[in-house]
Amino acid sequence: MKPSLRPPARGKRWLALLAVLLALLPGAAVRAEYGDVVLNNWSQKNGMRPVIFPHWFHRERFRCKVCHTELGFKLQAGADDMDMADIINGKFCGACHNGKIAWSVEHCGLCHSGKPGLSTGIMSGGTSQGPGIF
Repeated sequence: MKPSLRPPARGKRWLALLAVLLALLPGAAVRAEYGDVVLNNWSQKNGMRPVIFPHWFHRERFRCKVCHTELGFKLQAGADDMDMADIINGKFCGACHNGKIAWSVEHCGLCHSGKPGLSTGIMSGGTSQGPGIF
């Protein structure tokens, strides 16, 4: 099932690109925005930093139903039992993060960017240290 995509506003594309570039700079101090989701059910157990999902950045571009109906995400942070194999096989995040619509899984640090020790849940601004500066 292919998600129905609504293209981002033209004026905001440069902001998204700038934010990703800033997140890649060594020592860049970026902060999560209120409502970002920390996913750490499996990350640290597998030697990776927690995932910081910039919820509002995605919500500005897509309707709720794209992720929560068409892609099958539950409405509770961490409630989905997904792993990297699912994403690589085009499920959940992998429906868009496939190298065509958005960056692919080879760019681990763009998602696995949270401070070690964070618990799964919704974070307020500045507490997750992830790339969610959007």
